[in-house]
Amino acid sequence: MIRTSEAGGLWTVTLDRPDKANALTAAMLEELADVAARAKAAEARALVLTGSGEVFSAGADLAEARAGLATSPLWERLSRSIAALPCLTVAALNGTLAGGAFGMALACDLRLAVPRARFFYPVMKLGFLPQPSDPARLAARVGPARAKMILMAGLRADAEEALVWGLVDRIVAPARLLAEAAELGSDACSARPAHVAAIKAFFPDPAA
Repeated sequence: MIRTSEAGGLWTVTLDRPDKANALTAAMLEELADVAARAKAAEARALVLTGSGEVFSAGADLAEARAGLATSPLWERLSRSIAALPCLTVAALNGTLAGGAFGMALACDLRLAVPRARFFYPVMKLGFLPQPSDPARLAARVGPARAKMILMAGLRADAEEALVWGLVDRIVAPARLLAEAAELGSDACSARPAHVAAIKAFFPDPAA
């Protein structure tokens, strides 16, 4: 359910469970964290995280969420693994981003989204707390009031609003999404890993 490819220092990691809106299981979270560790060990210079189908991720798999996945430390392990990568990371959001899947995208350096994407994180309605590092990363990108609108008021933002707020950095046609993500990583892929890491170090993780 996770596909990974590597070419010239660019790693592309795809959530591949389109029949379930790429809902995330515990096994998928563990595999994604392991992929991040492998990418770091292999000195990847850029990593693109995307999904298959028309939804990036609906968040936690409902059956596993009811069994405890919604509050699992695996979410935090994954987002911190992505945030700690010393390479350029790009979330290529092929559709809606919901719930716990927010953590993966917020941990990336850049976020691209297709026009149909929607963004919501319904922890207030569902009775859960957000993962520990998500509020700080979210507030760093959209400001505290808008972070509260998403986390406390249950706001559902469309792609245009997300762009204005700074939650996403570009809106891209679906047919161009992965190509544009690769183009953003091209300079990093032509550089030395240490140089990429040195530039990224100027931008500390707001949740660190």
